[in-house]
Amino acid sequence: MILDVRHVKKFFGSKKILDDINFSVDAGECLGIVGLSGGGKSTLAKIIARLIDCDGGKIFLCGEDITHARDKKFYRNMQMIFQTPEDSFDPRMTLGASISEPIKNFFGGKNFRERVEKLLAEVGLPKNYFERYSREVSGGECQRAAIARAISVEPKLLICDEATSALDVTIQAQIVTLIKKLCAEKKIACLFITHDLPTLKKIADRVLVLEDTHLKTLDESNFKEALQWSI
Repeated sequence: MILDVRHVKKFFGSKKILDDINFSVDAGECLGIVGLSGGGKSTLAKIIARLIDCDGGKIFLCGEDITHARDKKFYRNMQMIFQTPEDSFDPRMTLGASISEPIKNFFGGKNFRERVEKLLAEVGLPKNYFERYSREVSGGECQRAAIARAISVEPKLLICDEATSALDVTIQAQIVTLIKKLCAEKKIACLFITHDLPTLKKIADRVLVLEDTHLKTLDESNFKEALQWSI
């Protein structure tokens, strides 16, 4: 088991956002979480990524309790892919330099070009994109570069928070296929969070619905309602 979330709760003031959230994700598995916009999906992702604290419960990553972790070393095992990749890149740095940063931070060394060019090839980008800036590439290409950066440290868990919602339908399908392929090949656990059920059905091995602060299994009773959220 890579990720184990137990009884997680979150309040913003007196408003309950998440209540008794429980799930786990194994190596090579993609767990999808679908829900309405503003329903707490991104809050859950931020809690797992230790960007905000929960108000109850426990989170285990690779068997280690990270619920209140402050040491950033656990990011070696967990990486995120965001909705708007352009915002996650420093516009003053080339894509190659940005992808090199986590490699340098976790593994050390100086010359990363060959390694980064190999990562670019894995996500379907030419090696000369090492010298490109995020403003010089399309949204889909930028998201591919973001995926290359995320897998550069060989994480055990990939958190995708609305990772395809800013892309057009054709590019969405390509990115979903790429993420699914990489996670299967590298045995990376994937938590794919979205409001788009059709996209989720293409990538997830299991789907949970976040509704009214609780997680529920997607089944016939809530499928039609969940499908409407994509409209």
